[in-house]
Amino acid sequence: MNTATVNNAIIRKPLLNISFDPQPFTSVDVREIRFAPHQQTGRHIHPCHVIGHVVEGTAILEVEGEPPVVIPAGSSFYEPAGKIIARFDNAGDTPMTFIAHYLLQGKQELIEMLPHK
Repeated sequence: MNTATVNNAIIRKPLLNISFDPQPFTSVDVREIRFAPHQQTGRHIHPCHVIGHVVEGTAILEVEGEPPVVIPAGSSFYEPAGKIIARFDNAGDTPMTFIAHYLLQGKQELIEMLPHK
């Protein structure tokens, strides 16, 4: 038996806890997305819930009508279905990478870009 496995406990660190009304998620589309320094997504909406994790860099997320939230590397985020995302941008001078999990109900587009307000 490998002694490293015996001596090292598995650590489960909570990162994000989101409650959903009962919904039939039929699939999950997972994407790695990379932004250049200070790159911006623009105003958009997701028809599905998006749960993500910033791997490197720092993001800034602003759901329209709410204050912006800074999301450093190692942190998770949630973009609710049907809410306008005013911005999800790279807030730093270095590249940003994040993993996005799109919780889909049947065949759906992942994102719809919206005009600037």
